[in-house]
Amino acid sequence: MNTVQLECFLAVVEHLNFSKAAEAINITQPAVSHQINSLENELGVKLFVRTSKSVSLTHEGVQFISDAEAIMKIALTTKERLSQAKGEKPIRIGIGCHNQAELDMLPPILKKLSKAYTRLQPSIHVVPFKSLDYMLSDERIQVMLGFTERAGVEINGVYTEICRCPITCICSGDYHLASHTSLTEKELWGRALLIERHTCSNVVFKNQSRLVTNNTGVSLYYCESYETAVAHVKSGAGFMLFPQLPNMHDPELCFIPITDMEPVSFGLFYKTTQGNPALKSLISSAREVYSDSLQT
Repeated sequence: MNTVQLECFLAVVEHLNFSKAAEAINITQPAVSHQINSLENELGVKLFVRTSKSVSLTHEGVQFISDAEAIMKIALTTKERLSQAKGEKPIRIGIGCHNQAELDMLPPILKKLSKAYTRLQPSIHVVPFKSLDYMLSDERIQVMLGFTERAGVEINGVYTEICRCPITCICSGDYHLASHTSLTEKELWGRALLIERHTCSNVVFKNQSRLVTNNTGVSLYYCESYETAVAHVKSGAGFMLFPQLPNMHDPELCFIPITDMEPVSFGLFYKTTQGNPALKSLISSAREVYSDSLQT
């Protein structure tokens, strides 16, 4: 396995088109095809499904993305790391997020943390749910953001709560539910946009399941991810249920609290802070930044 193979693989992942991938990395299409074929032969699996009209990732291809990115990153930064003087080495920390809502929580945390650690170089990964769990278990990341049903739950180590989030009905400003200041579960009606199980946290899935089971006044439409559900909501296609994070504000959307659903806990999962003062400070910074949103 070499970096040329991985560069070709990641280019095809980005474009899902061999010709465009070749243009992006300035080599010929046959060369890209050769590198992908040799990589597949070496791994013993197919990474792409190729037809005359389309290119798509196989299950194994999706699984390999994070590994390919990690290997490329190591290869490209090795020279830089080795050339650093001992006292000038960057402070690296791997952080995992599941979706854009979680990613948006990071900037104020990192801004605060960087004042204490001027050489901080966080590596941020946004990947599906189970893949991120595995990255934390394998210590490819040191901390992961996410929801849980209560504070103190141990998942792959330790959990620290940084805020409590009410379950809200999210809809566009011209949707028929937008005039409400609050809602109960039974008052929800219309088209519910549900996030697919494999890209959805247990907490969100549990509340979606309640809606499906208890409310006959809604029709259902499944979306591939949080991001695609939000896109549908903005188009006026329906509403979605999602915990409202403290930074979750959008002038195109209404966030209406569901009064008979319990708030859920959002925080940081990590294995240990021992020997990692930067991670310990990150956790403290997160709690300080979002302390106003932490309800007991």
